[in-house]
Amino acid sequence: MRSVVAKRSIVIGKHKTSVSLEDQFWAALKEIAADRQLTLSELVSDIDNERKHGNLSSALRLFVLSCFRTAPPVAAQPAAAQVSGLRF
Repeated sequence: MRSVVAKRSIVIGKHKTSVSLEDQFWAALKEIAADRQLTLSELVSDIDNERKHGNLSSALRLFVLSCFRTAPPVAAQPAAAQVSGLRF
């Protein structure tokens, strides 16, 4: 499966920046934000504020990876989460 890298503009705090991520990471971030009742901008801003080093794109990918690693096994998740293929 080939992944397309998409560059998107997002507002962090009060400034606009561009972030390049694969479509799957954008989709995962949107689902995580919705699950936490945050906007995508709020979630990305929180991640940006917590990162210690590296660029924002890397921090976002590592955040999504962390969510997958700490998620309960697929069998323990609601059916909707299993259907989407994303685990949180």
